[in-house]
Amino acid sequence: MSTIRRFRITVNGTVYEVEAEEMGAETRPAPPAPAATKPAPASSPSGTPTATGTGGTVVTAPLPGMVLDVKVLEGSLVESGQTVAILEAMKMENEIAAPISGHVTGVRVTKGTAVNAGDVLLTIGG
Repeated sequence: MSTIRRFRITVNGTVYEVEAEEMGAETRPAPPAPAATKPAPASSPSGTPTATGTGGTVVTAPLPGMVLDVKVLEGSLVESGQTVAILEAMKMENEIAAPISGHVTGVRVTKGTAVNAGDVLLTIGG
């Protein structure tokens, strides 16, 4: 026999009330996983670079978080591996590194900006 239990869960400061069914000793096959509606972006600690149609490289957030600092300005010359931004996620600071050397052709975020995984942080031209 199963029972319904209520839980209060806080995610990113938002409180959700959920109900869960306790299964006890019963065994049931797990339901199939729902099909993904949107592919998850690839991520790495240094951001996910992708080429743009204009010959530049887009640097995206590897995970959701808050931009703590942007270390470069538009027009700055950066070297591959240079820290270009710092992203706080899960109470940890993550340095986002330039994937290529070149000039920063656009900065899309500022200090304090909340970003999701895959959001564009900046672009670097060759």
